[in-house]
Amino acid sequence: MENATSSAHSMSIADASARKMQSCRRIVPVILAGGSGTRLWPMSREQFPKQLIGVVGRDSLLQATVTRMEGFAGDFAVDTQPIIVCGEEHRFTTEEQVRVCGVDARIIVEPARRDTAPALTLAALAAIARDEDAILVAMPSDHSISDLPALHGAISIAADYAERGMIVTLGVPPTRPDTGFGYIRIGAALDHGAHLIDRFVEKPAAELAAQYVAAQSYWWNSGIFVVRASVWLDALLHLNGEMHATCTAALKDGKADGHFIRPCPHQFGRVPSDSIDYAVMEHIGGADSPCKGVVVPLSAGWSDLGSWDAVWEAMEKDGFGNVASGRVVFEGATSSYARSEGGRLVACVGTTDVVVIDTDDAVLVADRSHAQNIKQLVARIREQHAPEAETHRKVRRPWGFYDSIEHGERFQVKRIVVTPGARLSLQMHHHRAEHWVVVRGTALVTRGDDLFLLSENESTYIPIGVRHRLENPGKVQLEIIEVQSGSYLGEDDIVRLDDCYGRI
Repeated sequence: MENATSSAHSMSIADASARKMQSCRRIVPVILAGGSGTRLWPMSREQFPKQLIGVVGRDSLLQATVTRMEGFAGDFAVDTQPIIVCGEEHRFTTEEQVRVCGVDARIIVEPARRDTAPALTLAALAAIARDEDAILVAMPSDHSISDLPALHGAISIAADYAERGMIVTLGVPPTRPDTGFGYIRIGAALDHGAHLIDRFVEKPAAELAAQYVAAQSYWWNSGIFVVRASVWLDALLHLNGEMHATCTAALKDGKADGHFIRPCPHQFGRVPSDSIDYAVMEHIGGADSPCKGVVVPLSAGWSDLGSWDAVWEAMEKDGFGNVASGRVVFEGATSSYARSEGGRLVACVGTTDVVVIDTDDAVLVADRSHAQNIKQLVARIREQHAPEAETHRKVRRPWGFYDSIEHGERFQVKRIVVTPGARLSLQMHHHRAEHWVVVRGTALVTRGDDLFLLSENESTYIPIGVRHRLENPGKVQLEIIEVQSGSYLGEDDIVRLDDCYGRI
C-alpha cells in the first residue's frame, strides 16, 4: 500500500510538472493600451490617443497590434484571447476596434493611469487566475512593425528563454543615433544572438547617443517584454511588494462587466505608478535580483512612432523624400510630411523637413527636427484650457459619435451618428433645448412620456428640462442634425437618468 501511495504521489508530481510545462508552452499576447500619445498631436489627443487612429495604415495601431501574433509558427501555441489593458475613457472604442478585427479579447480597464508595470501586473494576475502560468508577450499598442515573420522569430527565441525563468526584452540594433529612445547595454553573449542585459540607459543627449551607436554594444529598448506570468509576479513581489499587493487587491475586489474586467477603483488608487523598466528591469541581474534579464535582437522594421518625424521615417516616400496622406500637393518640396484629415487641400511649396497636419479643428506646422517638442506645445495648449488638447471636434461615444460642426453665442450645431441597435442615455438638460432633424435612417425618440418614430426629413423639439432619449432601432446608421440653443451648452449639462453602458 505504501509503494502504491508513493507511486501515485510521484505520478501526481509528474503530472503537475507536465501540466506546468504544457502551460508554459502557451503564449498569451498582452496589449498595453493606456498611453496618451501627445507627441502626435493634433491627430492624437487625450480622449482619442494614437493607438486608436490609423497613423501608418487603414487599421488603427491597436488593431495592428492585436492581430500581430496571427500566423505565429513557433513551438508555442498562441492564445486566441489576448489580454488588453486600457483606460476607462477608451474602453468602448477599444472594445469596438477589437471586435471589428474578429478578436475575442479580455479587456482590463484601469480606473486610473499607473504606467506599464501595474498594467502588466494586472495582466499576469488575470492569466494566473485562469491557472495559466503562460508566457506573456507584452506589447505597446502604439508601435509599428513591418516585418511580422522577423518579429515572430525573435519572440520564439525570447519565449525559449522566458520558459526557463528569465525576463526577456526585445532590443533593436540602432540604425542611427536617436535621442527619443531608451537604450539597453548588452552583456555576455548567449545562443541565437541573445545577450544578458547589462543595464538600461535613459534617453541620451545627441552626443552620447552617437557614442552608443558607435560602440555597437547598445540597442534601442523596444518596450516589448516576454516573461512567464509567475516569474513576473515573483520578481515584482521581491522588488516592489507594495505594487504587487495593491494590484492583487484591486483585481480581487474588482468585478466583471460584460467584456470588461474592472479592478476596484479604491484599491487601484493605492497602486504606485511606475514603468516596467524602472520597477523591475533596471534591477534584474544584480546580486539581489530574483532572476536574470535577457535581450533578444529585433530587426523587423520596428518604430515606436513617438513623433511625426518617426512617422515620416516609417512611411513610403516619393522621389523627393516626401510623404502625403489625404488631399496633399507638393511643389518643389523635399523631405516633408503633410496630412489632411479634415478633407481640405494641403499644398506645400518649397518646404524642406517640414511637418504639416491639418485636422477639423487644428493645424500643426513644425520642423521635423523639432518634432519631439510637440509634447511641450500640448502642455501649453492645456494651460490655456483649450479643448483641442483633450478632444477632437468629432467625439466618439459607445453608441457612435457626434461632430460639433458649428457654434456661436447661445447655439451649437452637431451631427450625431448612432450605430444600429445603439441608444443614448435617458437624460435631461437644465440650460438648453434641442431640435432634432433626421437626415438618414430611423430614430426612436423618447420625449417625456411620449415614444415615437422619426423617419428621414422629419424632426422634433426637446424643451429644456424634459427627459429624452435617442435610439437607432434600424439596420443602418442613424444620422441626425441637432441644433442646441440656450444659455449654457457645455457637455456637463447632461443629467443621465438611465444608461445601458454603465456611465454615471
